[in-house]
Amino acid sequence: MAELLVIGAHPDDAEIGMGGAIAAFVQQGHGVAILDLTDGEPTPMGSPERRRAESEAAARALGVHRRITLPLPNRYLMDTVENRTAVAEVIREVRPEIVFLPYGVDAHPDHVAAERLGEAARFYAKLTKTQMRGDPHYPRRILHFFCTHYRLHVAPAFILDITDQIERKMEAVACYRSQFNEERGNTGVLDAIRTVA
Repeated sequence: MAELLVIGAHPDDAEIGMGGAIAAFVQQGHGVAILDLTDGEPTPMGSPERRRAESEAAARALGVHRRITLPLPNRYLMDTVENRTAVAEVIREVRPEIVFLPYGVDAHPDHVAAERLGEAARFYAKLTKTQMRGDPHYPRRILHFFCTHYRLHVAPAFILDITDQIERKMEAVACYRSQFNEERGNTGVLDAIRTVA
């Protein structure tokens, strides 16, 4: 059982959006699980196997006890009954008190779909008289994190100081070498992530 479940569309969304918070929650003794809705592939330098290894290394860097990857389609993630059911079954299995979802305003359609799927799956997870695996469970709260491609200026409900966890967050993000590397010419993304952390 995990008290907290972080849902992202892709491996690296949880680390980019709230890796420091995850490290802080783990340090405080909370059980944290991460659910990646897709394997994040295809990308120019990745493969499903490589992304899996990177995501497992990132989870270890943050102290996350469990990481689950669903086989939903990257780039084409949709809010469907089948996908809601798949996510709801994970919620029933993990039984979190709080679910973290990507903020629903984002340039990436998969991030938007992940937010919608998570909201609907929370409702589905509590249903009785269903074919879903597991016992009904209703997480008491949903919170949102930013893994956005927009430069949004919003007033968050709260801000968590991750000064003491920033290096662990950056260590976890750096595990995704297939996504952030010299060959792709995008190592500046790591500096941007640190800046907005």
